[in-house]
Amino acid sequence: MARDPICGMEVKEGSSYKITLQSQDYFFCSANCRDKFIKEHPAAVSCPSCFPKKQVFYKNKLFIVFLIICLLLSGSFILPILIPFKDNFLSYFKSIWWAILLGLLLGGLIDYYIPREYISKILAKKSPKTIINAVFLGFLMSACSHGILALSIQIHKKGASNPAVVSFLLASPWANMAVSMMLVSLFGLKGVLIIISAIVIAINTGLIFMFLEKKGLIETNANSVEVREDFSVIDDLRARAKSYKFNLSTLRKDLNGVIMGAAALSDMVMWWILVGVLIASLSGAYIPAHIFHKFMGPSLLGLLVTLGLATVIEVCSEGSSPLAFEVYRQTGALGNSFVFLMAGVVTDYTEIGLLWANVGRKVALWMPLVAVPQVVILGILINNLIK
Repeated sequence: MARDPICGMEVKEGSSYKITLQSQDYFFCSANCRDKFIKEHPAAVSCPSCFPKKQVFYKNKLFIVFLIICLLLSGSFILPILIPFKDNFLSYFKSIWWAILLGLLLGGLIDYYIPREYISKILAKKSPKTIINAVFLGFLMSACSHGILALSIQIHKKGASNPAVVSFLLASPWANMAVSMMLVSLFGLKGVLIIISAIVIAINTGLIFMFLEKKGLIETNANSVEVREDFSVIDDLRARAKSYKFNLSTLRKDLNGVIMGAAALSDMVMWWILVGVLIASLSGAYIPAHIFHKFMGPSLLGLLVTLGLATVIEVCSEGSSPLAFEVYRQTGALGNSFVFLMAGVVTDYTEIGLLWANVGRKVALWMPLVAVPQVVILGILINNLIK
């Protein structure tokens, strides 16, 4: 594995995003990072071998997954057995498309406008305050879990520590403002208990990850940069605002930069999101509904079954909230509803796959190992305390 010299991510040495400069090979996670490198190295502009052949489109993972989904959707007009899949997929996608676009847009804005120094200053220090900052930023976000994936990877690229990235990823889907209001509207004051429990797990997990990082048991983020102690984000923002020239040319340049950042992020995360929606749609279409109700009662077995099913069918926090309330309405097990909500983040293959590919394999493996026991224990406590 090589490391992208721009964003620091690990990249396979066979990557098509490659340039050769002064007899040295450089590999990149995306065309966006490659182009940034070329701009920073003038010698690369006049070097014909520095510009690789374009990637063959049919080898692109996003294209492959998109093609499979299109074939299944098209097949539903011929094969009746595929109609339930089509209905589930369209229903899921209707719930999450806006969150995905919002996540990519915010990611593009962060990529273009936010310097690494800002993220490193706020989210890279080896201090409990960093974890609190990450959870607070997660609360301010109003994107569902799949929109948060794009943001999590983007703040990682910008230098946030891996413990902060994990805390942000865990806190955002269930403790953000929009979903908090939805949970309270569905569960009443019991919804507040779910929100507080999610925050506790996000903070605990972040602190544990700081310990793991200190002991060398997880990867550190190579994107983080050293920032002076007296560096002020506010003062730097003021200086940038004063020097900013507002005109049509600048706006065009800014818009292009945001779109390029969002496109690069999309190439990294969209295929994972589509895989998640594909599997969830197949599960929702072909696993009978009565199985959920029969095996998801307020027992330890029911809680563990809920954990397993949520791993497969979680798609979006806004969409999962009503499903979690239905679990509570049918079974009376509030702890199971909490596990259903949290398990979709701490065990979901989309989240773990993205962490594995972009943040670190050890981080991806440790997240469920650290977070799942907390989710199960809190679920048991809630089931026993709230009848």
